Amino acid sequence: MNLLITALLLLAAVTGTGVALSRKPRRQVMAMAANGLVLALLFMALQAPDVAFSELTVGTVALPLLYLVVLASMRMDRGTDGSDQADRE
Repeated sequence: MNLLITALLLLAAVTGTGVALSRKPRRQVMAMAANGLVLALLFMALQAPDVAFSELTVGTVALPLLYLVVLASMRMDRGTDGSDQADRE
């Protein structure tokens, strides 16, 4: 059990670093979802199933989905003719 917790802690550090070092927003969202999944597994290994379920729901599903919707709406708001630049000035 100690080895499992150590491996999950290392994996959480790696996925957290992946979130921080990602430059593209979509990759950041996917890395954040992977980090949430690893954290949920870590909480399950630490015998905290309620926290693990919350992390799985929020950190792996809800928050990344919300970010993807925002990224898609930002892409739709951008005009191909650059009209959003004229509105800002």
